[in-house]
Amino acid sequence: MQKEVYGCERMGAIKMRGNIVLSVWFLLLAVQVSLAGEWYVGPDGKATNVGTKEAPWDITSALDGSQKVAAGDTIYLLEGTYRRRPQELFEVRLVGSEENPIQIRPLSGERVSPRQQHSGARIDGGLSMQNPSAYVWVRDLEIFVSEPLPEKPVSSGSAPDDLKRPWGGLNMYGGQDCKYINLIIHDCCQGISCWKDAINAEIYGCIIYNNGWLGTDRGHGHCIYTQNDQGLKVISNCIMTCRYDGTYTLHAYGSERAYVNNYLVEDNIFYNRGPFLIGGGRQSYNIRVFRNYLYNVDMRIGYDAPYNENCELRDNVILDGELTVNRYKKVVQEGSLIIKRDQKRPEGARVVLLPNRYDRNRAHLAIFNWEKSEKVTVSVSPFLKSGDSFRLMVPEGLFGSPALSGVCRGDVIEVPVRGDFAVFAVLRNER
Repeated sequence: MQKEVYGCERMGAIKMRGNIVLSVWFLLLAVQVSLAGEWYVGPDGKATNVGTKEAPWDITSALDGSQKVAAGDTIYLLEGTYRRRPQELFEVRLVGSEENPIQIRPLSGERVSPRQQHSGARIDGGLSMQNPSAYVWVRDLEIFVSEPLPEKPVSSGSAPDDLKRPWGGLNMYGGQDCKYINLIIHDCCQGISCWKDAINAEIYGCIIYNNGWLGTDRGHGHCIYTQNDQGLKVISNCIMTCRYDGTYTLHAYGSERAYVNNYLVEDNIFYNRGPFLIGGGRQSYNIRVFRNYLYNVDMRIGYDAPYNENCELRDNVILDGELTVNRYKKVVQEGSLIIKRDQKRPEGARVVLLPNRYDRNRAHLAIFNWEKSEKVTVSVSPFLKSGDSFRLMVPEGLFGSPALSGVCRGDVIEVPVRGDFAVFAVLRNER
């Protein structure tokens, strides 16, 4: 009997100690969250300031590791334009953690408005992600180059001496497990450059348009130019279109010395101009391409390598384009719809609504208007509910007037469409 009582007391003590340990763990977690810093950056900020809204840092010292930015902190960019010449790329050297990433974002998360001519925080130039950056989220920024393009084509090649214009864009030379979310990138020489040393990069929700330049040979500069080996590169929920023939929406490519492996490309919209390519001179493996929507854009998986290992293509839609798969040992291809330029269209329309994982008030919309109807009925539930006000913005006109605005009545909206394809960013006003 005494043993039983002793056993109960012992179990009660163990349980109490367990509860104390658990309580301490939750307390430490709460303290860690409460200690996450909020820092402020302004176009006229200074490195010697304290990083508050009233005395913001400059963008250079805030991003390059000069300031004491810790895991879990958020760097808020105050409204305005951030510009530096001749070094137009601001380097990022920040280290967060998997549980507590560092975020770089506009202060109030300003979204596109019909009354705005630009977004809240604008980078006139670009960003350069460098090691040892890790677990950094860059989101909701506008990145562009303000210098005009040359009036005439410049010399041929990818690095002409007579292209006297900043490169700009988002350039990933390093960084591990970083995310690039809901960026608007336009009028740069190249939108995104995502190289092998950017491990496990995720490009999500970005709208990329009007990048590149015209040479005497062809257009140059792509929406995304990328190579990869270790880790997985994810490109998801983006909208991309090119300005010039000769440029690519997705250019995952390299010579026989480069690596083009381990890609997941899903739920993107590519349209009007700029082929989609994953492949190079060296054999590729682990290529997955799911639920992408292409209009007047060809998709090519594999380039001129003697052979490639494995690829998986599922549920892609290509209108007025072709799909080519080159020299793969193992190919899985299921559920895709490819309609070439001279083929008969189906009846009705196909509507694709892609809600945004990081912003509950945003989605991307693609409409394949097979019969070229003047209006297409779009089911918007559960993204929009009855009574929600919304705006449909053309990707290249994000800072202009909406193509359609109104209040949702029921679970459908009527969208005017010109021709056989349309694409929009759908923005819901805050509930």
